[in-house]
Amino acid sequence: MDTTTIALGVVSIGGAYLVGGIPWGVVLARLVGGPDPRTQGSGRTGGANVLRVLGPRVAAVAGVLDLLKGSLAAAVPGLLSAGLVIQGIAVLVAIIGHSRSPYIGFRGGRGVSPAFGSLVVLWPLVALIVIPVFFGVIRLTHYSSLGSLVATTLAGVIVVSVVLVQGLPLTHLIYALGAPALIWYFHRDNVERLLAGQERTIDNRP
Repeated sequence: MDTTTIALGVVSIGGAYLVGGIPWGVVLARLVGGPDPRTQGSGRTGGANVLRVLGPRVAAVAGVLDLLKGSLAAAVPGLLSAGLVIQGIAVLVAIIGHSRSPYIGFRGGRGVSPAFGSLVVLWPLVALIVIPVFFGVIRLTHYSSLGSLVATTLAGVIVVSVVLVQGLPLTHLIYALGAPALIWYFHRDNVERLLAGQERTIDNRP
């Protein structure tokens, strides 16, 4: 591995973590003079809790900005021709940064928005497929976490299937397997509450 490749990797991966760690939910709360999402609801900074704490308009802006973090993490290594391995790792690092932000004591969201933002760049048709699944599950169950888990799993299954059927480079699997694994990992407490029938709904219904 030459020094140029190493430099591109460091820039892409390091930048992905720093950008992924920007806690837009907290930033927007301060800008609008609202409560810090870390102090209410689930205590997370992602879109679902921002919706509960600050309402749909702020949540929509936070969601788009969080989504763009994943899009940048996927797009920059591609533009730099850094290779699929670095691109996949950069995306995973951005998801980790979102959930373990260095700016707010390694707290954050669940990683769903940046994961979807990267999907839009890397596999746009798959993104179109999972959008109605995500919102459909939430509409039926009122559980944002369940919609996230189902949509993320479906996206991973589709991408893995396409890679294997079409004989694409197996390095695509870094993202295809890694992103769903991280989303499930960061939803561990949600899964426990879902199984116990104690999960929070998107609209705080009992």
